[in-house]
Amino acid sequence: MIKRRTLLAAAGAGVLGGTLATGTARADSTITVAPSTTYGTWEGWGTSLAWWAKVFGNSAEYADVFADLLFTDKTVTYMGMEVPGLNLNIARYNLGACSWNTVQRASGAVRMDPGRIPWHKQIAGFWLDPGSGTPESSVWNWDADPAQRAMLLKATQRGAISELFANSPMWWMTTSLNPSGATTQYGDNLNDTYRRHHASHLATVALHARENWGVDFVSVDPFNEPKAGNWWTGSAYPQEGCCINTSEQAAVLSLLREELDTRGLTTTQISASDDATFEQAIPTWNDLKSNGGSAHVDRVNVHGYGAANANAGTQRAQLHNSVVQGSRKALWSSENGTADADGFRMAQFLLADLYALHPTAWAYWQPLDTHPGWAMMHFTVNDGQDPAKGVELSRTLNAKYYVMGQFSRHIRPGMTMLHTGVPHAAAALDKTANKLVIVVANNGPLTNMTFDLSGFSTVTGGPNGVVHRWNTGVGERYVRRQVTVSGKKVTVPVNTNCVQTLEIQGVVV
Repeated sequence: MIKRRTLLAAAGAGVLGGTLATGTARADSTITVAPSTTYGTWEGWGTSLAWWAKVFGNSAEYADVFADLLFTDKTVTYMGMEVPGLNLNIARYNLGACSWNTVQRASGAVRMDPGRIPWHKQIAGFWLDPGSGTPESSVWNWDADPAQRAMLLKATQRGAISELFANSPMWWMTTSLNPSGATTQYGDNLNDTYRRHHASHLATVALHARENWGVDFVSVDPFNEPKAGNWWTGSAYPQEGCCINTSEQAAVLSLLREELDTRGLTTTQISASDDATFEQAIPTWNDLKSNGGSAHVDRVNVHGYGAANANAGTQRAQLHNSVVQGSRKALWSSENGTADADGFRMAQFLLADLYALHPTAWAYWQPLDTHPGWAMMHFTVNDGQDPAKGVELSRTLNAKYYVMGQFSRHIRPGMTMLHTGVPHAAAALDKTANKLVIVVANNGPLTNMTFDLSGFSTVTGGPNGVVHRWNTGVGERYVRRQVTVSGKKVTVPVNTNCVQTLEIQGVVV
């Protein structure tokens, strides 16, 4: 999202010499993978669908191409290139806050104030009017948001699970009548009158999706960065957003549980609160524990936009300890983004998350983005033109795309996350296939990295002890090579600013 670029503006070269550089491999190094220390079962990799899906979800030329690139492991032809699919398995559906009808209030007729939100970021909601109409009546428009819905269905058909989340309540549920925020910084913008309406909107869409779209949302999150009140001020950022304090969050969470249960969605989980940073998420969770809101939360979602902060490593550990260890809740890193086209900083932050935060899922915000650095696949859009015109796709993919694939194509749902002892390497074990996956990033000089697997009972490698490894960096994009197992050790050369992934067969605990 646009605001992320400001938040991470200081995350450039300074990160490499800052906190993340501590423990980063330099010269020859040995990393011990410890099968006795585990961090849960991996659930998957994901992306939010808005806003890129609004642009391309109904494209006759590109909708299926992007669905295959993102949600399968197929080799896909894109712009004349043969590209490996990322094999993401989580699609986060953005329930919109916009509509363009007139709503009658006691003070008279009102219409949405869209602020400066461009067309491709104005996401249509389904509940048009707070009138007493049932979900079958004209106050509900189930034809809304056709392009994002189309991509949601394509992702589902390709095996993805999905989460429903809201950047803002419907515009008419807000105090400012503006889905991009209040009139003042840190102003709560959910009108108290419409707390239950917001919960009902989410629950009604979740039920409709199950009964009519063939989509069964595993979870519903009613908030998105609700403490980022300096952003959600209507004119500050051209996108949907809403500041909601933690006492009000607790009230909405309770109502959402009621609304879901009333509709028979008793197994649909509630996630919260999608705070922008670890620093914000810690007091949010503590407040929700104090005011009773945490009782209705099945999983904590957090965004990684504070990853460049000096204390991010400590904050990751604190949040994990409070949520997973202390409260016995699940934890997802549900939205991330970096401005590095080569993806190396993204890999560093991701590995740091796996090292200290220990989520069981990790999602990137927008694989297709209008910012050339944030994008894995870059496109431009002219918001002054007809939406059908003015959209142009880059003919190349950023290296970030291939870096993402080195995680998402190899660390798969059902694998057990293992301890490596360093923030620049992650390991996952497929106990059924007896396969160990290791992903490592090196920001030091060319280094011979040795992975010590002596803690495993058996390490054979593939036929003749061959291990496959993939490299992105120094001009290479997902290039596959081989190395052999020596005893219970594997040594690979890793160049500076490179990401390598190893798949080692015949590994048994």
